[in-house]
Amino acid sequence: MATLAVLASGCGVASRAQDADGGTAPGVGSNPPSGPVGPIPAGLEKFYEQKPDWERCGSNQQCATIEVPLDYKKPTGQTIELRARKVLAKDRGGRIGTLFINPGGPGASGQDFAAQVPMLFGSPLLRKFDIIGWDPRGVGESTPVKCLDTAQLDAMIAADGTPDTPAEVADVEKQSKAFAAACTQRAGALLPHVNTKDAARDIDVLRGIVGDSQLYYLGMSYGTYLGATYAELFPKNVGRLVLDGAVDPAITSQQMGMAQAKGFDKALDAFAEDCAQRSCKLGGSKNEVLAKVDKLIKDSDAHPLPGDGQRQVTQALVVLGMVYPLYLKEFWPRLEDAVVDGLAGNGARLLALADEYTDRKPSGYSDNANEAQIAVNCSDRPDVTSIAQLQAEVPEYKAASPRFGEFIAWSSASCINWPVKPTDKPHPIKAAGSKPIMVLGTTRDPATPYEWAVGLAHQLENGVLVTRDGDGHTAYLSGNPCVKNVVESYLVQGNTPAADIKC
Repeated sequence: MATLAVLASGCGVASRAQDADGGTAPGVGSNPPSGPVGPIPAGLEKFYEQKPDWERCGSNQQCATIEVPLDYKKPTGQTIELRARKVLAKDRGGRIGTLFINPGGPGASGQDFAAQVPMLFGSPLLRKFDIIGWDPRGVGESTPVKCLDTAQLDAMIAADGTPDTPAEVADVEKQSKAFAAACTQRAGALLPHVNTKDAARDIDVLRGIVGDSQLYYLGMSYGTYLGATYAELFPKNVGRLVLDGAVDPAITSQQMGMAQAKGFDKALDAFAEDCAQRSCKLGGSKNEVLAKVDKLIKDSDAHPLPGDGQRQVTQALVVLGMVYPLYLKEFWPRLEDAVVDGLAGNGARLLALADEYTDRKPSGYSDNANEAQIAVNCSDRPDVTSIAQLQAEVPEYKAASPRFGEFIAWSSASCINWPVKPTDKPHPIKAAGSKPIMVLGTTRDPATPYEWAVGLAHQLENGVLVTRDGDGHTAYLSGNPCVKNVVESYLVQGNTPAADIKC
């Protein structure tokens, strides 16, 4: 039951942030908000009007804990915490407002993303906006969904992703039941409330707290679905939204999985072609490179590779180790070396790549991203409801992507025994009455295929599509100067392209 079907984070170069000393950050008090601006939903006044205690947690950065309702239908009931990190605008006098950012997942840490912002974002955004990244409900240092210990999570991620015997299929169902039971036991009260609609309601509370009348937002990958959901719930509160590496909210889980499988195939083709055109250790032609990749995947099913001296590299880990570097073209040389080593009987590099993908450190998992991702996905949209249904769909997945389809199909087994029924179903999002919303799509994005961005941009009543012709996941941080200028001009000056543009 490997966690292959992921949207994953949009930044691609994520590294874990280190908190710095405490104390009061410089710049506190510059342009302080006078209080919530805009409408406050009835009964939620105490949440919108709270004044978080922002404390220094890095150079020009502050961190705080924010309280939100566990259940928005019961605002006087139990509460949960959101942990947020703010990077202060360099131009305090000319500050526009607060730009909220989400790197994707679901399950990725917005706090970690915010800590990297000074190294990643363009100077116009760093000068004119306070930038806040927060761990969404259920994630990271916010009230988390935590289900398994390290050994249990290792076993789940490394489990057979292409079960082809009754015993292997039975093991998948056993793991699915055990995972659902563990989450129910350890996070049962939280599970019904980690869906994307509740996370979007949290964003409006955050907007109110900082005193912005409308939302400035940059969401990547899954963060585009979160941002689009916000626009659907609060269209009049939309200021400037950038949705980068878009998810199409109108497609089903099955359509999403098959499109991702095709996307990874397409990215692997691009890698193989690029590899063959230089001094590639895997062969002199695209087909030769792909044949060796296929051989490694096939052989590792029956014969796992040695890894770090403690863990074997199963077929599932081999595939995860191949998929991760497809997100970022700069990682392609690492993929080449890992496949070469794997064919020689050494899985250490593949395991290292799989561990980066799943946030596995030598001491264990650095966060709860794997569990949170499943919890959110199972809550958001209907998926398969039985092993029999899943098995019936596998041939279609394999037809869509002979290499990755089956793995992605079987990853949906996580939702079969999930204790919470989905709160939504696929549907187009129009966000009628909103201001223009910018949607970014990359032509050879493996995780959020380009057609998803086209779909979302056309659904939105005021959507504009920016197309990046290129490889890798998401566009703004890709180094494309055209995309960078379009995004920053929109967020800072409010300059919306008159029509869809290509970069």
